[in-house]
Amino acid sequence: MTRIIKSNKILEDILPNSGSNLLNLKSYISETNGVEVTAWPEFIDNQINGLETDNLFIWAYHIRILNKNNYKVQLLNRYWKIIDEKGIIQEVNGEGVIGEQPKILPNQDFQYSSGVHLRYPSGIMTGHYQMQKEDGELFQIKIPTFSLDVPNIKNLILN
Repeated sequence: MTRIIKSNKILEDILPNSGSNLLNLKSYISETNGVEVTAWPEFIDNQINGLETDNLFIWAYHIRILNKNNYKVQLLNRYWKIIDEKGIIQEVNGEGVIGEQPKILPNQDFQYSSGVHLRYPSGIMTGHYQMQKEDGELFQIKIPTFSLDVPNIKNLILN
């Protein structure tokens, strides 16, 4: 069973072929050291007040981390780089995700949802997670770069 978590609350259980809305979103996938990360960005809403400094474009992003190894891994830290269409960079660096440092068993996954906002209708997100093997060895896994685009605007990043 996999789960999507936001603010430490389970939103819904996701089973393969369940018809979840995530299956209808464009996915971005990367794999590093036997750990696969899939990202699904989803445009939520915008508030446009006439001045660029007052605009707010809001996205959710859904992440699935699948451990394809035959050993347990733990997510310790995250790093995100968010770049809007004007080149303004936001960086997010910290422990775990959504207040957790999940341990992911072999051939199991962990899913969560979070959000981001920009002042412009387009941008990209990229980053990595710091993971730890059972023996204490640290390693990084890449989060796939994905596009944040308001619907009806051509995607900037294509798979």
